[in-house]
Amino acid sequence: MTDTANRFRRRTVVVALASITAGGLLVGCGSSDDSGSDPLKPAAAGKGEVVMGSNNFPESILLADIYGEALKAKGIDVTYKHNIGSRETTYGMLKNGSVTAIPEYNGALLAYLDSKAVPTSVEETNKEIAAKLPATLAILKSSTAENKDAVAVNAETAKKYKLTTDSGIEDLAGIAPQLVIGGSPEFQSRHQGLSGLKSVYNLSFKSFKGLDAGGALTVAALKKNNIQAADVFTTDPSIQKEKFVVLKDTKRLFSFENVTPLIRKDKLPKKGQDVLDAVSAKLSTGELRELDAKVQYEHEDALAVARGWLKAKGLS
Repeated sequence: MTDTANRFRRRTVVVALASITAGGLLVGCGSSDDSGSDPLKPAAAGKGEVVMGSNNFPESILLADIYGEALKAKGIDVTYKHNIGSRETTYGMLKNGSVTAIPEYNGALLAYLDSKAVPTSVEETNKEIAAKLPATLAILKSSTAENKDAVAVNAETAKKYKLTTDSGIEDLAGIAPQLVIGGSPEFQSRHQGLSGLKSVYNLSFKSFKGLDAGGALTVAALKKNNIQAADVFTTDPSIQKEKFVVLKDTKRLFSFENVTPLIRKDKLPKKGQDVLDAVSAKLSTGELRELDAKVQYEHEDALAVARGWLKAKGLS
């Protein structure tokens, strides 16, 4: 995800958006194990304790719970640092050791490390990431579960401009100057964002509205037509619910976005790495979409959803 790839999931944490419920779309997505403290403050981890972090969107928090609870089931001490913020922040916290692991999306991570990279496979994506990470960091095995950033338009805009699920992002070429596009503040400057939409697709929008990372604010604004296009995550259940039209990324701006744990090698033992690999091997895109829906639309507790999935898969 963007980053294409957030990928995109209790005690007191809400996804930094609690002031707007927008028709029931706001998601409660903290964790029963979250301290509720300042996410940017270094965690006071005990010896041998793993600090599992997450970005500031529901799916990332859910994935952190899944990976963290799997570690706990194998006797590894885990604390959570949820809702930290964007990749620009979480990557720095991994580097300085205040976070041990975080669920990442390989394509978005590579785009962050090298905006000019154009990998042609998951394997190549991960190989390029490994070559660019500092010695203290590593990625583990990627899951087949994938959550891409995508450009979507609302039903009203799709009807007005005759856009369908067969349409591509390039079909916005003559339309973009009339559209307001929304997304996270970082989307405005990222290559997997407005920068890439300009350089790869030659699109210039009427304006940009900073909202959130494919979350409740973005969904609400797109639904109400306050924005006509948006950066959304492909596992977001609101796409089907609100009849948003996701445009095909024919030039692969958003690349591969497989769920891939990013870790501090010196702080997560081999036993723990094997646990996270086992989780990734069991997770699929379809299952991730279903788990997201439980948290975001059925308002189930994310930690309970994570534990239920792990039990069903024999991982706890």
